[in-house]
Amino acid sequence: MTQLLAQTAWLIPCYPLVGMLLSIVWFPSITRRTGPRPAGYVNAITTFISLLHGVLALFAVLGQPASHFSVSWLQVAGLDLSVPIEVSALTIGATILINGLNLAGQIYGVGYLEMDWGWARIYSLLALFEAGMCALVLCDSLFFGYIILEILTLGTYLLIGVWFNQSLVVTGARDAFLTKRIGDLFLLMGVLAIYPLAHTWNYDELAQWAATTDVDPNLITLVGLALLAGPMGKCAQFPLHLWLDEAMEGPMPSTILRNSVVVATGAWVLVKLEPIFALSPIVMNAAIAIGAVTAIGGTLIAMAQVDTKRSLSYLVSAYMGVVFIAVGAQQTEAALLIVLTHAIAMATLVASSGSVILNNITQDLTQLGGLWSRRPITGLAFIVGALGLIALPPFGTFWAMLKLTDGLWQDRPVLVGLVLLINALAAFSLTRTFGLIFAGSVKPMTVRSPENLWAITLPMTFLAGFVLHVPMILQSLDLLPDWAQLNKDMALMLTWSSIFGISLGAVLYIGNVVKKPISLPWKPLQDLFAYDFYTPKLYRSSVVGSVDIVSRFTDWIDRYLVDGLVNLVGISSLFSGEALKYGNSGQTQFYVLTIAIGLVFTAFWMSWSFLSHLEITTQLVSLVIGSSGS
Repeated sequence: MTQLLAQTAWLIPCYPLVGMLLSIVWFPSITRRTGPRPAGYVNAITTFISLLHGVLALFAVLGQPASHFSVSWLQVAGLDLSVPIEVSALTIGATILINGLNLAGQIYGVGYLEMDWGWARIYSLLALFEAGMCALVLCDSLFFGYIILEILTLGTYLLIGVWFNQSLVVTGARDAFLTKRIGDLFLLMGVLAIYPLAHTWNYDELAQWAATTDVDPNLITLVGLALLAGPMGKCAQFPLHLWLDEAMEGPMPSTILRNSVVVATGAWVLVKLEPIFALSPIVMNAAIAIGAVTAIGGTLIAMAQVDTKRSLSYLVSAYMGVVFIAVGAQQTEAALLIVLTHAIAMATLVASSGSVILNNITQDLTQLGGLWSRRPITGLAFIVGALGLIALPPFGTFWAMLKLTDGLWQDRPVLVGLVLLINALAAFSLTRTFGLIFAGSVKPMTVRSPENLWAITLPMTFLAGFVLHVPMILQSLDLLPDWAQLNKDMALMLTWSSIFGISLGAVLYIGNVVKKPISLPWKPLQDLFAYDFYTPKLYRSSVVGSVDIVSRFTDWIDRYLVDGLVNLVGISSLFSGEALKYGNSGQTQFYVLTIAIGLVFTAFWMSWSFLSHLEITTQLVSLVIGSSGS
């Protein structure tokens, strides 16, 4: 039975698509009779079926080599486009993670969207994301992976802008879509450019080609940079990182999915393309530089945020930056481990913070405080998520970061210090967010704040429990190092960096030692943090400004040249038609006169060249006669 489920693993993305199609019934014809809830229940059931299929199929593929098969999509004129599918413990495990987090988000939405009538739209788009991400991890083709990423980009736009009657939601969806399109455009260039070189889009065949090829370094550098731009946009890396900040305008159930696994789609493609990137040291160093800048900048900006969602969203970009560093240093196993542990921990953090936002009707950290005595379950879930996100033993991210630093220590010790700094800053930022929400005195917005509905509390506690069990899951999969092989120096440095960040954050934001709000002694530095390193302003003055100028110029050309020429033809036709209308008297002799005059002019025009030639001939004859007479 399990073997049959493994062979039919391609059905896993199909279940949520069925749920999405069934949601059309509630768009919105019968919603007035049944209410919006059935659309959510239908999608939750199909997601559960997809999750169950993946869990049962995992037992058949554990410890087995990956199996590959293809589905023919297009065969014409010698072009064979088939969808290659890889079924392995890694890909099936990725589908389980996606389906599990989406199911938690859908149950969370039952409580969060209790008074919302747009369930059909929201749940169908969540199903679209689930199907797209499952198809992406099962698909073993760069070409079809690009198509799936484009569908997910459209889904991002629609899901962020689901509450389209709010202006900030509309602009946030638009900015997120356009920002991701920049990376997608360069990725398309790379996808088209790699095929003439490798003659394949299959990831496994690309890796084999990269291991034996001898290609021009300059050419592969350009192709590699183009391919790198796609994951940059998907993972919200500098300078394409602002879309994730804008995406916080979307509903919280979608934020759980987006901040955990949607951003990881770019990391998945990045890991798959690592053999191509390794052909160019420039591309690998560029990946490290981009990841380092984003990780340091993201953690520093997160430390200064007063919005609960945005304080977490910048940490998402920071941890994806660590994944870029890992791939740039050819530590792909560590990169995948970081993606796994980050997804579960971040989903827990978003769920717990969303529970606070829903009850307190604010996400401003300066208006929150003193919730520990009122919301102990939510507070414990936040603590578990925070500990699972930083490198503190025995939680999952500790082992992922340990694998990364252990691999970096021999060849790139400077990057080890960078990872330790990022970890300490992330620990400080999370402690600060916890202190502003749960510690301190009660504020007017937190006087009445009981624990939330079961539909919100249950998935939140489930995710927290999953975070606690991640080390045991890694141990069962033989992904943890033996104690004899453990790099104890790296383990101690990671642990102390986490403790340092937590301790400093606790002193400043949990204890009463320092007066709040905390101000830095140098105002320019304070403004630098307060205005997010001026990245939104720089982005508006560079990318957005240049696009605005080009748009205005093309609009002027279209308005005054293209439209002007068309309008001129139309006005000329209009005036000529009006002139003909008033020139029609209805008298036959007038029409005959008009035709006669027209024929005379036509005959004169046609004979003009003959008359001109005759006049020139007459002048020549006169000159000849005059010269002969003289």
